Amino acid sequence: MILETKARTILIADDEPDILEIISFNLQSQGYHSICANNGIEAIELAKIHKPDLIILDVMMPGKSGFEVCKFLRALPEFENTIIIFLTALNDDSTQIKGLETGGDDYITKPISPKVLISRVNALFRRITKETGSILQIGDLAIDREKYVVTLNNEEIILARKEFELLALLASKPAKVFLRNEILNKVWGSDVIVGDRTIDVHIRKIRQKLGDDCITTVKGVGYKFQM
Repeated sequence: MILETKARTILIADDEPDILEIISFNLQSQGYHSICANNGIEAIELAKIHKPDLIILDVMMPGKSGFEVCKFLRALPEFENTIIIFLTALNDDSTQIKGLETGGDDYITKPISPKVLISRVNALFRRITKETGSILQIGDLAIDREKYVVTLNNEEIILARKEFELLALLASKPAKVFLRNEILNKVWGSDVIVGDRTIDVHIRKIRQKLGDDCITTVKGVGYKFQM
């Protein structure tokens, strides 16, 4: 079944022609419009021209690495919310953390079957947050950041202030893994000293109120919201 994805453009950057051809073919078979880049510099040029909805970056590329491309694009306002996926053979924890710290939304290790990759891409698009003014809408969950009100299936859920701010941060980019240090800085601030278990306690309370599946723990890295 082909998804209604004709308006969505995906940029793929990899220095291996075979990988570009396979990924591009499979994306197009699902109705996506794909654009291919052979190196980091070309990826930046094509991204500026086409403004893709999602970017798949290899890490080890000539010209500029995937990390350098991501960092460059994230500094531009038009790419602040663009979905960026790293697809690489490097699977160690430190490289994955660096990718997420650079601004990646997901990190996928090679080899991966085209069907699984397409499934991950589709899932990321499904989880895009609908934002209207101060309200984040994800499925049946609504988060009003101005009024500090959360509703699930039209029923109000009472959250403490820090629980609300933590939920609003994670839900602002569904499926993105937020690092623990990033969460501490954005929710509690760099001037406040809190214990290592502070985030865990607040996550547990949010799960009790919204369901265990709303927030996923990425062991050794951080947390991501999914609904």
